[in-house]
Parts: sequence; C-alpha cells; structure tokens
Amino acid sequence: MAQEAIWPGSGSAVTTGSNSTPFGLYDADSDFQTEAPKFATWCARRLGYPIMAVELQDLQFYACLEESISEYSAQINQFNIKDNLLSLQGQPTSSNFTHKRLARTMGETIKLSKQYGTEVGVGGDVDWKKGSISVTSGSQEYDLNALYADVSESGAIEIKRVYYEATPAMQRFFDPYATTGYGTINMIEGFGFGDYSPAVSFTLMPLFEDLLRVQAIELNDSIRKSAYSFTLTNNKLRVFPDPEESRRLYFDYVVTSDRDNPLQTEYSGSADVVSDFSNARFDFMTYSKINDVGKQWIRKYGLALSKELLGIIRSKYGSIPIPNADTTLDGDTLRSEAATEKEVLVTQLREMLEQTSRKALLEADKDESDFLQEKLQKIPYPIYIG
Repeated sequence: MAQEAIWPGSGSAVTTGSNSTPFGLYDADSDFQTEAPKFATWCARRLGYPIMAVELQDLQFYACLEESISEYSAQINQFNIKDNLLSLQGQPTSSNFTHKRLARTMGETIKLSKQYGTEVGVGGDVDWKKGSISVTSGSQEYDLNALYADVSESGAIEIKRVYYEATPAMQRFFDPYATTGYGTINMIEGFGFGDYSPAVSFTLMPLFEDLLRVQAIELNDSIRKSAYSFTLTNNKLRVFPDPEESRRLYFDYVVTSDRDNPLQTEYSGSADVVSDFSNARFDFMTYSKINDVGKQWIRKYGLALSKELLGIIRSKYGSIPIPNADTTLDGDTLRSEAATEKEVLVTQLREMLEQTSRKALLEADKDESDFLQEKLQKIPYPIYIG
C-alpha cells in the first residue's frame, strides 16, 4: 500500500498568484492570507493531530477554506436575490449588488399597475389607438374585418371603447333654480341662446358656475348613457342601441400584440437587464468584509469539508494489515459525520436569513409597535391641579 502524505504540522504562506487554492478567489485578500495557515493548523488539530496522523496537506485545507467561503457567499447572495428580486428586475446586468444595501423600489409594482391602467384607459404603457367605421341606420352588426381595413392594422386588435356623439352639453344646460316665463326666455334670446332654459342665473352668476354645470352634464353622460355599448363575438361587432342614422362610429382599440408582448422593457429594448434569478449580479463576497460571525460559520463548514475529504482518502482502503491482524479505517464514519455537520450548518444559516428577511423584520417591527402602543395605553394620564 502506498504511503499517504501526512500533515507536517504547519502550512505554507498564501500569497497573490501562489496558486494556493484551486480558483484563487481569495488569494489576494490579506485576511485570507493570514487566516489560511491558521485554519489548516486548527483543522488538523480538530481531526486528531498530533496524536493521530492526518492524511491532508496545507493545499487541501486551503481548498476547503476557499470552498467554505464560496458556499457562505452563495447562501447569502441567493437569499439577497430572492428577497430583492422585484427591485432588481429591469436593472442593468452590469450593476454589481454584492455587499450593497438594497432599497425596496416600486418599479415592478408600477409596471404592473400600468398594465391595469392600459386595460381601463387610465395611463398605462400601451397606446390606445383610434379608428372608425361607417354604420347605417337600423344595422347593428358589423364585420370586424372591415375594422382592420379602416384602422390599417395587420394584427389582431381589441376594441376598448365605442363612442356615441352626444348632443353638446350646452344645448342641454338646465338650471333647476330657474324661473319660467316669457320674460326670462326673451332675455336669454338676447344673448343668442335661443329658447333654451338656463334662466336668469345663467347670465348673472359667475362663468365658472356654468363651466361646472356643463362638466356635470358631460360626466353624467359618460356614466349613465354615454357611449354605445357593444359586444364582440366571433369577429362580429354588435352595437347597442340601433343607430338612428347613417354616420361614422368612432372607437378606441389596442393592438393585442403590443399589449401582450412579454418582452417590453423600459431600457430601450436592451436585453442586458436583470430578468430573473440567473443574471442578477452578485459576486463572491470579499473575505475581509465578512464579519466574525460569518467567519466562524466558514471555519466550521470548512472543518466539515476537511473531514469529508479525509474520509474520502481513508475510504480508499477499507482496512490495512498490521502484524497478525487487520485494522479498519474510519473513512465512512468521517464522511457521514461531515455530511450531517454541513446540513446542520446550512440549515441554521438559512433559518437565520429568513428571520432577517424584509418581511420578517417588518412583521417584527409591527409586533413591537403594537406591544408598545398597548403598553402606553395602560399608563394613566397625569392629573393637573391648580
């Protein structure tokens, strides 16, 4: 059996460009350069050195430390992406969010509200276009293909509103406080209003009173009777009520391909924006910026990785011969213990992150505020005498 390399008792120095770790992610970090040899010595002693031989070298311990830092960084970054994805979507992919405090924005919420606005015609980010068709007296149904011809759209459209040409509001101006009589009518005729019925207040009250009343009439029209109602079934437009005369019927519509396009972006059509979990930029964390709480987690996880690696090495041989007997190695035991330790550490970290999520913190703040309010209500008000 070949002799395996044994831990010599100390590790070599880690320097920039020394290839001490497989990926060199942290070799240039001064804290990592200081930590790595100490970590190797600590792990070796936790694994039994110097009482027991440890079949690992410094570069293997350094690789475990690098992997442990990367795992910690990945867990933190995954949580940050999940907790902030709504605010990150639409941001340039060149933006690096690592070690950044991310504020909650309303970007995606506003974008969603614009889609609702498009549907009801109050804002939105899709144009409502205008078109018209010729309607004839007594005819209610019209082929939608004719609409395509008039509005010059090659794709499918969806009609949002059909307009009714109401009588101008001024012709239906009515003053409920007006008196009646030929004298009033004759006076109004002097102003060129014919035989309408606005009465005395029409000429004596301020102009804004008239404007408000006209606006009220138009609002009443838009709510109570306003436009033709319509149904659209199997490419047939049916208007209600029957047109009383031949005329142009005007309507608003949207092009469905514009409204239903999922690739709409506010960044000039650029594809270089955060779309989902996969392209939100979170780099590996800088080791020197991780606090001592995080570094302790990294040490424990690195020890579990080292134990796992040692178990793999010892599992190469199930047993080794000794005089008059064989001795069984503990490779499988080490690997089982390492797997359990890693799972426990990751679970603890994820639970801690969930407890500090934005939602959890807001709920905790609300509970504290409610408790404080309840406590203050039990304090008696002061009574002043004299």
